[in-house]
Amino acid sequence: MMPGRMLESLAMKRRTLLQSLPAVTLLPTAAWAALQSKADSASTTVYELRVYHTYEGKLNDLLKRFREHTTKLFEKHGMKNVAYWTPLDEPAKSSTLIYILAHPSREAAAANWKAFQDDPDWKSVRDKSEENGKIVEKVDSTFMALTDFSAPLR
Repeated sequence: MMPGRMLESLAMKRRTLLQSLPAVTLLPTAAWAALQSKADSASTTVYELRVYHTYEGKLNDLLKRFREHTTKLFEKHGMKNVAYWTPLDEPAKSSTLIYILAHPSREAAAANWKAFQDDPDWKSVRDKSEENGKIVEKVDSTFMALTDFSAPLR
């Protein structure tokens, strides 16, 4: 290779290298930002513990409503179904449903619940399930944040 061509080739390689540097140097930053965004999202997620106390003999009606309709409507309105439980011991065993929902934030939780309560599909399901009387006597709701030492929930 002639000296002029060799210098030209080196200049091309140098230019190519320099042009590629910004992308290379941004990769670690982009990766960090993506991880940070995920961490921020996890830190703003709020969990809502809800305990439903039913009228006597109405727990099965409530479970049916949740199984067939409510959980799907929660998802429709941005609420993530985490888990559902019924107690093993009386007196709560025959009248209590316990569950946890996840919301992106407290503000989202308020908006999610408003949208859910205003949903004509929900109103129809609720009214149909209560044709023989009200099901839920009392609802307890507690908003919670995951501690820094807890394993992330899915």
